[in-house]
Amino acid sequence: MALRDLRQQALRRTPEQLLAHLKSFELDLRFSAGIWYFSPPNSRFHDKYKPDLNIEQRLEIAASLKDYGLAGLEAHYPNEVSNDNIDLWKKFCADTGIKLITIAPLLFWDEAFEWGSLSNPLPDMRKIAIDRTKATFRVSKELDTEFVVIWPGIDGYENPFGVDFVGLRDRFIDGLAEAMDAVPGVRIAFEPKPYEPRGHILFGTTVEGVLLCRDVEAKLRHPENRKLLDEGHKLCCLNPEIGHVLMGFEDLAYAFSWPLSEGRLAHSHWNSQPLGNYDQDLNVGVISPEQLEALLYTLKMYGYTGWFGIDINPERMPVDTAIKINMDAIQAANDRVNAIDHESVLYAHQYPDETRGWLEAYLIRQRALKPENLPPLPAVK
Repeated sequence: MALRDLRQQALRRTPEQLLAHLKSFELDLRFSAGIWYFSPPNSRFHDKYKPDLNIEQRLEIAASLKDYGLAGLEAHYPNEVSNDNIDLWKKFCADTGIKLITIAPLLFWDEAFEWGSLSNPLPDMRKIAIDRTKATFRVSKELDTEFVVIWPGIDGYENPFGVDFVGLRDRFIDGLAEAMDAVPGVRIAFEPKPYEPRGHILFGTTVEGVLLCRDVEAKLRHPENRKLLDEGHKLCCLNPEIGHVLMGFEDLAYAFSWPLSEGRLAHSHWNSQPLGNYDQDLNVGVISPEQLEALLYTLKMYGYTGWFGIDINPERMPVDTAIKINMDAIQAANDRVNAIDHESVLYAHQYPDETRGWLEAYLIRQRALKPENLPPLPAVK
């Protein structure tokens, strides 16, 4: 597993340096997709609208999207990637050039995890979760992925009365650190989510994810891991998902700036979502496109070089159609971001007393189909 160097994310720049960076740096829109939603998922509320597809059929669809821009896939162990189909994945990647960028341990589905995975108070069940995490790390190394996503969807609680919150968090942190030291050199990308399926999920907000990362790294002891940390690399990183961030009523750009500020943004998951509400996994830009643009601008400001992972639930359209729509939406929003007058935007933030209302008026014109129909704005510099 070759670690991408994320240290440049944490660089602090003067206004002059930031302007030069914005003028010279463009986001590299490398798209990945989760193989899980190529086949319709189970639902509490309705029957499946499309037939189930096996892994071979899903990979065939993914291969057809290569020329459109799909460059990476994401999967879970042991249900989508297993010890029995590793050769299938190796052949697919070699034949198509599409990379398997991450494998996530399935820590939320099994009956064994009824009371949690790495935080489970029952020692035998917790050991199953730790062993599965270790096995995922080993398979990830064999398949040369870039990181391992950790999502604690079943670790949490509903009734807060009498919960040993510190114990819950400590067990999760210790279990993750144990697995990382058992298979050193693996970077994890933690994915926060505030609720669903549990009423309250551990480390549910972006900043809680950053705190988790700090605590896990403080417990790592293997010499290989310590060497990487001493060199300034982060091994415990984040994979924020737009939908999850908005479920927690966080602001997208501000939330993503936290892992960026520490060089911890290893990956990103893209969709759209109403504030709060259940996890809808709508196509990118369907809701709050202005938040999408603000997020892309923040990623550009801090030099994000990672993947753009499309994480959707295309219930009512073909999955290949949905993935194309999402890639198009991100590309179009990125084109708008690149066309921004960076110097004026930075000036408006640096001298807010001189530019009252200018930025809002400017963004209205940037989004207008016929900006020439609006009165021109005075220059701010």
